[in-house]
Amino acid sequence: MSHTAHIPSHRKPRRSSSKLALRAGVAGGVLSTIAVAAATGSANAEPVTETIEMPTLTSDLSAAVAQSAEATQQVALDLELQAREDAAAAKAAKTAKVAKAEADRKAEAKKKAEAKKRAEAEATERASRSSERTTLSAPTSNATGSAATVVAFLKAQLGDAYVMGGTGPNSWDCSGLVQAAFKTVGVDLPRVSEDQSVAGTQVGTSNLKVGDILYWGGAGSAYHVGVYIGDGKYLDAANPGKGVVIQDLSGYPASGAVRVL
Repeated sequence: MSHTAHIPSHRKPRRSSSKLALRAGVAGGVLSTIAVAAATGSANAEPVTETIEMPTLTSDLSAAVAQSAEATQQVALDLELQAREDAAAAKAAKTAKVAKAEADRKAEAKKKAEAKKRAEAEATERASRSSERTTLSAPTSNATGSAATVVAFLKAQLGDAYVMGGTGPNSWDCSGLVQAAFKTVGVDLPRVSEDQSVAGTQVGTSNLKVGDILYWGGAGSAYHVGVYIGDGKYLDAANPGKGVVIQDLSGYPASGAVRVL
């Protein structure tokens, strides 16, 4: 064994004879083709030209470009539509706000007008009531001192309501009104008609003075009272239908009278 046998060779491996033959055949064919072409070219003497075509856009790419343009246009249209819708909504909200403000203003004006109307009606009613009292109190008397004070108080209550058990200030029954009138001059009378009919000196109905207490029914069992104000008239809280009024004794003669002043 050689001392260099273990050292690997650095030579390239030889190609196989079959591969070399194939390559030789190909090369020979190419050379033959070139030779024929050269001979033909020499015979015809015509130059050889080659046309190179530039690549063109495919149909798919064209469609993609068109679709992109269409999408961009649609986005623009959508944005414009949204802007119009927003503007319309803002305008509608503003119109609604103005309409509400106008409705509120009209409602407030109506409320004020109704309040004014009620106030005017109340004022008219008060004026009418005052006029009625003045008319009803037309009869005059020669009352002086305490009697005049009693009569003035009674006339101030004209037109007030009659309410059973009422003692004022705006509703009375017959004895409640008489009691309140005489209290203004320091005379404390009993609360009910029966007791008021015997609270003073008995006098005949033909000899009445202003301020005398008239009663209907028997003394001590009277069912109604009033106060004589002169000129054949008396003032009393008559009944629920009349209230506090001035009446003529001739129409409803009293049973008797007592004098406490």
